[in-house]
Amino acid sequence: MHFAKTSVDGAMVIDPAPHADTRGRFMRAWCLKEFADQGIAFEPVQANMGLSTRRGTVRGMHFQEAPASEAKLVRCTRGAMFDVVLDLRLESPSYGAWHGVVLSGDNGRMLYLPEGCAHGYQTLEADTEMHYMTSAFYTPTTVRGVRFDDPAFGIVWPLAVTEISEQDSNWPPATCVPGHVASAPHLAV
Repeated sequence: MHFAKTSVDGAMVIDPAPHADTRGRFMRAWCLKEFADQGIAFEPVQANMGLSTRRGTVRGMHFQEAPASEAKLVRCTRGAMFDVVLDLRLESPSYGAWHGVVLSGDNGRMLYLPEGCAHGYQTLEADTEMHYMTSAFYTPTTVRGVRFDDPAFGIVWPLAVTEISEQDSNWPPATCVPGHVASAPHLAV
């Protein structure tokens, strides 16, 4: 596995270094030791899968508050997606920054998101399937989000949005998320 830092402190793009031969390819999807060697203490407790049928679908930007804050390891298993990590940690040197990367079933690339960051993605192909592991269990009472198109962050999505859930289109702007972004003067809208 090859780990590359991003503009978000602690977030990493991971290339799995596949081994290919005449039968196809084999790659490691997760290794506790390799993550620990990079200083990442990530121990997944839950794995989830999602399928988006339409190209241009946006899901996000989601996070869980303490005590259920979670780190995530995201990969695309079929199709392609533009995956985004957004730093909402007030104490972080990269607070307010975001990083986007194309994950696809072909490239096998993964994105690691540390606790305190929001996650979202846009499908680049129809019938895109994603898989992610989390360090905390899904806890509905702690789920929060910020708008995918909040000008305070300026996330640049590669395609026009063709579909988004009612919940995701109704997340509040950054200035209304107590304890995460409301008090940041450089993010005032």
